[in-house]
Amino acid sequence: MHWRIKGVVQKVLGVLPGGTLLHYGLQRRFGGLRDFEREFACKVEDWSIMIRHLRNAGQSIGGARLVEIGTGWYPTFPLACYLAGARVVETFDLNRHLRPGLTARCIALLADHLEHIARTSGADIEQVRHRYALLSSHEKPACDLEAATSGVVRYRAPADATRTRLPAGSIDMVFSNSVLEHVPPAVITALYAESRRILAPGGLMFHSVNCGDHYAYVDRRLHQLHYLQYSSRAWSFWNNAFLYQNRLRAHRFVEDASAAGFEIVLDTATAREENLARLRAMRVAPEFADIPRERLCVTSVDFIGRITA
Repeated sequence: MHWRIKGVVQKVLGVLPGGTLLHYGLQRRFGGLRDFEREFACKVEDWSIMIRHLRNAGQSIGGARLVEIGTGWYPTFPLACYLAGARVVETFDLNRHLRPGLTARCIALLADHLEHIARTSGADIEQVRHRYALLSSHEKPACDLEAATSGVVRYRAPADATRTRLPAGSIDMVFSNSVLEHVPPAVITALYAESRRILAPGGLMFHSVNCGDHYAYVDRRLHQLHYLQYSSRAWSFWNNAFLYQNRLRAHRFVEDASAAGFEIVLDTATAREENLARLRAMRVAPEFADIPRERLCVTSVDFIGRITA
């Protein structure tokens, strides 16, 4: 599909009554949700990468109090954390996107990943299996996650993650996966401030950010630096309610977290030669011209910030 067609369709759906439901239908038929098993497997792998980074930073999931920013269509990360022994997972979404049908499929597919979840997190496999048995035996687990997970997973939507109303110092870790690139910069600043407030001393904030042009996933003629050629004014037309992209570069997410008072203990940002070559072959918009090419070309980053005081 040509990226401009997708952009215009989403722009129109964003202002139509019932546009959200229509957009979901298109995602199921033509978009990222069309091959749910593949999409789900990618999410499990993303979760595994997060857990390995956290374990390297000294954070175990077992017994931890967690907050997720951005639940999405189905709760892979919260349920995997529940199976790994998390004490509580508060998962926040600005809009109520969670779908019972997709959640039920997510739960069913998790049955094939129990040993992987145990191995990755260091949890006891028998405990993982026991928690899964409780989850899958609930009468309607997809409709009442909190009851189905014995109070562990708490879905908060519509809810504002910049104002969680959680007690100060009550959380061990805040995390997100492919969310911050879709959030306005001022809101990111507020998210960092709220994370710092609710995290206990030594608590961690983990974010995986996909800061490349998401239109490249639907139009194979594009690469992930494509959107850097547009001015902010021109790009504002292609931003929409369903695919807002802030175009912040990887270093900004990390540096802003440091400015918010976090000690950065992980930063995976890497300049890849193929992206440097793409930049050399294109003209970038004036607002990006002063960013060093080695920073401008980075299209993904995982980072961890720690509360030290």
